[in-house]
Amino acid sequence: MAKIRMVYFAWVRERIGTGEESVEPPASVVTVADLVDWLAETSPGHAEAFENRSRLRAAIDQDFVTLDTPIGRAQEIAIFPPVTGG
Repeated sequence: MAKIRMVYFAWVRERIGTGEESVEPPASVVTVADLVDWLAETSPGHAEAFENRSRLRAAIDQDFVTLDTPIGRAQEIAIFPPVTGG
């Protein structure tokens, strides 16, 4: 799998300790949920940020997706908390 630019926002970024990183997940990582599981094993900050999936939202190449969406040939994946607006 090619490198993916990960982008994190709000408290997700704060817990991980960076707003962006480049990752090269193994072939077994197929969906965004798989990616979150894999990343959660890389550091205590990732584990804390990703411990409650119901509090996570994602976008692939700037399109909102669900966590069960296949990564495919994504160049960028963003992970962020639910956003409220008004």
